[in-house]
Amino acid sequence: MTSSEDRMESDCRSIYVGNVDYGATAEELEAHFIGCGLVERVKILCDQYTGHPKGFAYIEFGDKESVAVAMLLDESPFRGRQIKVCEKRTNIPGISTTNRGFPRARFKTRGGSCSSRARHYGGYAPPRGRGRGFRGRGRATVWYTPF
Repeated sequence: MTSSEDRMESDCRSIYVGNVDYGATAEELEAHFIGCGLVERVKILCDQYTGHPKGFAYIEFGDKESVAVAMLLDESPFRGRQIKVCEKRTNIPGISTTNRGFPRARFKTRGGSCSSRARHYGGYAPPRGRGRGFRGRGRATVWYTPF
């Protein structure tokens, strides 16, 4: 098997645990989920700059059936908090959850002209004359009064 197949197979045997107390240890999490099956690995994620825990963890079991049993511990109390338990999702390369819609600068071409797609999805502003005669908003007409 390749590494991506190994990763997908281990993700099928793993769960995500959210709302974990910041002082929790891997041994405590393992003891909480030991009744679900053989716990192979517990990973508590920490901030890379400060080293403080982020408040969630991943637990990998020995078999896939343990994941279904561990899902029953969703909203169970752990160190005074109600933890969130769900299946670990597999990240697919090239698909990001942060890319929402079309970036505004994507459809702009040189010279400021925009395609019809950019006008439809927002971010389109018709070109304005910004030469020497342009003096800002509201000054183009002499008769303009705000009252």
